[in-house]
Amino acid sequence: MGRIIGSFLLLFTQPFSPVFFLLYILCGVSDAIDGLIARKTRTASKLGEVLDTVADLIFIIIVLIIFVPRLTLELWMYVWIISIAVIRFLTLAIGFIKYRALSFLHTYSNKATTAVFFLFPFLFLALGLPATVAIICLVATISALEEIMITLSSKQLNRNMPSIFTHRHSLS
Repeated sequence: MGRIIGSFLLLFTQPFSPVFFLLYILCGVSDAIDGLIARKTRTASKLGEVLDTVADLIFIIIVLIIFVPRLTLELWMYVWIISIAVIRFLTLAIGFIKYRALSFLHTYSNKATTAVFFLFPFLFLALGLPATVAIICLVATISALEEIMITLSSKQLNRNMPSIFTHRHSLS
């Protein structure tokens, strides 16, 4: 819940300001430790898994709301971002039809996507927009493709499937 509140507070800060970075880093720290705390205290739950994914989604949407209007994206960037979004929505639709539940997965590649997306403002300042978009979109594409392959090939929903390689191994 802290990450959701912090994400909404980002909307009221100046991007790249000290207050922005403080809130931004707090959101990232909460993402990194919430699952760890839940596992260590044995309070992990299905609701917590869903809330974590919803918090990630809200954070990503808010970061996009903050930065996209301020950036001059090239056509290839829009096409790549929209393609990733289409794959993600298709995966959710397939998962919902197949499992009658939201099928957000906690794969290593999804965690890598969240981590690299979190690094956006830092990468942007260090590398510029084209390199930052390419890095984030590459990781997000791999993650989206892996998630749709897992969703299509799994007989039952396992939100904590680490990777497609673990999935295939478990079918053998």
